[in-house]
Amino acid sequence: MELKAVPVPFPEGCNIILGQTHFIKTAEDLFEIIATTVPCARFGVAFTEASGPCLIRTEGNDEALAARCAAILQELGAGHVFCILLKDAYPINVLNQIKNCPEVCRVFCATANPLEVLVAETSQGRGIAGVVDGFPPKGIEGREDREKRKALLRTIGYKL
Repeated sequence: MELKAVPVPFPEGCNIILGQTHFIKTAEDLFEIIATTVPCARFGVAFTEASGPCLIRTEGNDEALAARCAAILQELGAGHVFCILLKDAYPINVLNQIKNCPEVCRVFCATANPLEVLVAETSQGRGIAGVVDGFPPKGIEGREDREKRKALLRTIGYKL
């Protein structure tokens, strides 16, 4: 088995949600979840089949984001994986609905940070072993940091 870190670049201003799923209707179901939960969001969805024709299926209301999702999944080369690129919304807006989608097995990450995906390769194929999301901690939050965090949450409308 070989384990490698695959960098996953995605467009500025987007969040990425990466997960494991298991059924051909995933792309359509994820499309419906996002479109009905956050109608103003721009997004692309892609899903890799792991049997039959083993195609990368795409949906979305932004062709460029859907194409980038497909390119990310092609680079990862793992079956039964989905990728969502989300613009004008945050993962927190859709994450619980995505987790409750019957086909979704797990979510590896939901982030706007630099991302590396740990891909394990065997003689059968590839699978995602985990992710490296962002950077390591630089310290522990102090009083001023806490105040900045709370101010940010109020500025972006997530706290009163």
